[in-house]
Amino acid sequence: MKYAKKVMRKSELCEMGFPEEFLDSAYRESYKKNSPIIFDTEEFDKWRLRKLRDENKAIRRDYF
Repeated sequence: MKYAKKVMRKSELCEMGFPEEFLDSAYRESYKKNSPIIFDTEEFDKWRLRKLRDENKAIRRDYF
């Protein structure tokens, strides 16, 4: 996925179509509570793809 900048704010990623709850989940897993909500887009994309892969594996296990 292509991102406009290397580091983006939560609001900018929401504008790209990411749900706010999804971004909050990524933030809680990776950052300290007092830091501003910004994302290193490369690391965020790695986390997002890993999350999708894990969800797909779970779905496949349910069917078989």
